[in-house]
Amino acid sequence: MAETVERPGAMTTAPPQVRKITFDDVQAALAAGVKDFVTVPGFGFVLGGIYALGGIAILASVFAFHLSYLAYPLLSGFVLIGPFIAAGLYEVSRELEAGRTPTWSQVIGTIFAQRKRELGWMAFISIFAMIIWLYQVRLLLALFLGFANYATFDDFARVLFTTTDGLSFLVVGHIVGLALALAMFSITVISFPLLMDRDVDVVTAMITSVNAVVTNPGPMLGWGLVVVFFLALGCIPAFLLLPLALPVLGHTTWHLYRRTVVPLA
Repeated sequence: MAETVERPGAMTTAPPQVRKITFDDVQAALAAGVKDFVTVPGFGFVLGGIYALGGIAILASVFAFHLSYLAYPLLSGFVLIGPFIAAGLYEVSRELEAGRTPTWSQVIGTIFAQRKRELGWMAFISIFAMIIWLYQVRLLLALFLGFANYATFDDFARVLFTTTDGLSFLVVGHIVGLALALAMFSITVISFPLLMDRDVDVVTAMITSVNAVVTNPGPMLGWGLVVVFFLALGCIPAFLLLPLALPVLGHTTWHLYRRTVVPLA
């Protein structure tokens, strides 16, 4: 499916139209995302590195304050703000798609200009979702395990995997987390690049994103699994591969958006 370049920030009053895509489109978008990263790797390494440093800071903080049992839920919530961190990568891909060479001044300027548009609200929604996730984790901890603090992660893991309450917490927590992750994926998978590309409001962007998932459940679920795989691969070895994983995901998200939303006439 061919991609058509649109004028950046194009004004439109008509709601964005979603089209059917296939797994081939997801594969083609992923290939295009990898190509963008290889073409201008500096942007991806820097933005991915910043994201990785954020994860390292969270991990270091929970261990420093003897809250190691919160490491997993905190890092799981940290993943929710990934699409916002990748906003600069959408702009890089847009410039490459238009045949232009992206520069740091242009990319940073475009991101900074978003403060006057709707992307900031989308970022707020992502951060709010992370806060809700952390609150529900604390609530489930209180319901299943009480208000005890655990001296070490090993103590917490022993309670989780060797007691009925611990196993119940794991099952319920992952079910709730999966529901929140699916909801956030549905409202953000298209909305962030759409807000970067067109002058639409945040509600329209979220509705378009959900519509894209409902219209293409199979390919979008497949893309969601790819996202989980790449992020897990990037985070597990002390975030060392996150500067590689985030750029590929960010660039691919742009190309997937271009294949999913009908271009302006």
